Amino acid sequence: MRDAEPIIEPDLPIIDPHHHLWDFQPMLPRMPEIAHPFGRISRQSPRYLFDELYADCRASGHNVFATVFLQCGAFYRANGPAELKPVGEVEFVNGVAAQSASGIYGPFRACAGIVGQADLMLGDTVTAVLEAEIAAGNGRFRGIRHIGAWDADPTVLGPLGHAPAGLYADATFRAGFAQLGPLGLTFDAWVLEPQIGEVAALARAFPDQPIVLDHVGTPLGLGSYDGRQRERFDGWAAAIRDLAQCPNVTVKLGGLAMPFCALGDLGPDARPTSDILAELFRPYVETCIEAFGAERAMFESNFPVDRWGADYATLWNAFKRIAAGASAAEKRELFAGAAARFYRLDLDALIG
Repeated sequence: MRDAEPIIEPDLPIIDPHHHLWDFQPMLPRMPEIAHPFGRISRQSPRYLFDELYADCRASGHNVFATVFLQCGAFYRANGPAELKPVGEVEFVNGVAAQSASGIYGPFRACAGIVGQADLMLGDTVTAVLEAEIAAGNGRFRGIRHIGAWDADPTVLGPLGHAPAGLYADATFRAGFAQLGPLGLTFDAWVLEPQIGEVAALARAFPDQPIVLDHVGTPLGLGSYDGRQRERFDGWAAAIRDLAQCPNVTVKLGGLAMPFCALGDLGPDARPTSDILAELFRPYVETCIEAFGAERAMFESNFPVDRWGADYATLWNAFKRIAAGASAAEKRELFAGAAARFYRLDLDALIG
């Protein structure tokens, strides 16, 4: 086991704009072994709640002072109408946010923003669900993510399953999507590399709707994409540059330690240094920053999913290595400012 790395720029303020909370422990005895690499994540990090998040964000040595929670299908309501069950996740996360906001853990503000889930295939009737989530968030609810990830190769996503092909172009989906703007809500888009153009089409159809592309569009390295990252890079980069022409779109810089990307020799047993991570991530991250600008790009941990390929402290060290040549103003944007603006967080109040 290698020694822990010294923390780079430990005072640099960070908002982590993408993490999850879940508890698989009660289900582990009933969960089958899954051959897909993603199956190991639930056993590697079966419990990720406030204590684990706090340990990563604060004990890591990085100055992570606030976070944004992203939906992951956890703690749904057990009873009631199916369309309202995701409200339970918002209720739970708001409780975690209140726990953190009590101040007994210091200035750290977990889940200062909450991104939930609502089924936009409900069409314009989804408004009732969105309003329930806004109420449950107690001022912290910021928007939703409706996952659109799909690929013709079923081995790519494995146990996660697939969204319907072409979901973001569906007329009923778009009727639901149209309800976000009047309520002042954001949209997180998670798609796979070949689908980035679908996000661009959605953004152009709704030019006033704030959208953020998760995980730099998820470059792929599994299944039929195995070993093809280099040959596919130019196509990914062209799609990113086209998407960046949409001024209502921002990009999250992360997710590259997921098993779907299969970069280098990353995996639960690799324990890479931040130098190695930075070398693997740099082409993707720098392409996104050049295309979107620092004001529309935000580093993200995607924890605990990205624990598959990196620990929290080393991951943020890698991001800081990539951004080493940026100006102080650009770093402020990449590590906190862009996230605060997109998710409407009071940056100055959070920093204190």
